[in-house]
Amino acid sequence: QLQACGGGVVQAGGSLSLSCTVSGTIEKIFAMGWYRQAPGNERERVALVYTTGLTEYADPVKGRFTASGDTAKNTVGLQMNNLKPEDTAVYFCNAAHFVAGGYEHFWGQGTLVTVSS
Repeated sequence: QLQACGGGVVQAGGSLSLSCTVSGTIEKIFAMGWYRQAPGNERERVALVYTTGLTEYADPVKGRFTASGDTAKNTVGLQMNNLKPEDTAVYFCNAAHFVAGGYEHFWGQGTLVTVSS
């Protein structure tokens, strides 16, 4: 139910953008954002946009990445500037929503970002 697009191959110092849209209906979303997983590593949070207006970034991307969300339209984007080889990973769109007793995550299919040195 999450459709992501963007990504690709870029040289270090370059820029790429990702976008993600909810298809169908996911009720009670309280945050949308991006995670990434590099080969051999665990999935890590990159940026989250909350319906409260708060946006959080992982330390490695602060000042370089900008997440933008429209919670009314259930879309989220990620502008990635000054990319580094260590940003190479599969990027996953994420939506977190409330359910009885807690919350659940929806995940997009993942899109590959490759940064060459």
